Order: sequence, then C-alpha cells, then structure tokens
Amino acid sequence: MQRLRAHAGFTLIEIMVVVFILGLLVTLVAPKIIGRTDEARRTKALADIKGIEEALQLFKLDNGFYPSTDQGLQSLVTRPANARNYNPEGYLDKLPVDPWGNVYAYFGDGQSYIIKSHGADGQEGGEGKNADIDSRTS
Repeated sequence: MQRLRAHAGFTLIEIMVVVFILGLLVTLVAPKIIGRTDEARRTKALADIKGIEEALQLFKLDNGFYPSTDQGLQSLVTRPANARNYNPEGYLDKLPVDPWGNVYAYFGDGQSYIIKSHGADGQEGGEGKNADIDSRTS
C-alpha cells in the first residue's frame, strides 16, 4: 500500500508562520487606518459642499439670484415659484445629506449664501469631529 500523505496539507509550523505574518501586518497597518474615519467624513462633507456650490452657481446663472433661506437647497431639486429659467432637470438629483446623515444647513439672501454641516453631533458649533464645516472656510 502506498501512502498518499506527502503534500496533502499544511504543517503546524507553516500555519503558525502565516498567522504570525498576518498578525504583524495587522499590527503595522491597523493604526494607520483606524481613527481616520472622522477625517474622511470631513473631507466628504467638504466635497459635498463644493458640489452644492457648483449647483448654486448654475442656478444663479439661469435665474439671476441664489435661492433664499426659505427656499433652501430643495430649490436645486424642484423648481421654486420665482425661478425664471429653471433647468427642467434640476441642479441636483436629490437633496444632499452630510456624511453623518444630517441635511446641510443653507442660508441665502438672493445675493450670497452659506452652506454648513454641523459635524458629527449635528449641533451648531463644536470642536474636533463635532466642529462645523462651513462653505466660507472650505
């Protein structure tokens, strides 16, 4: 009878080496990845604000004014009553929300605007991950 045992599986030493290498990789890479989610969310919020600003610029080019605070960002999705040359497809597909799931705050007087994300806590003000992200400082 021949034994078919040669090369039929991994030895304990081979498995231990692989586990050691995986553990070493996790130890070196994990600290660089963990803790960067807040930074990534802030970067996403800044990118969203830039996209909203572009849509607002197109709205103003077509209509001669920015939406009012009362009209809000919804006016970039659906036509407000006082829009003269509103793009039939709108300026945004849907009302944007920040990376924390909150609607962006919008303040406008027809000639200027401010767009804000209130950060992780969804409240005005704050520091660190809870700090506001503002179109005036982005």
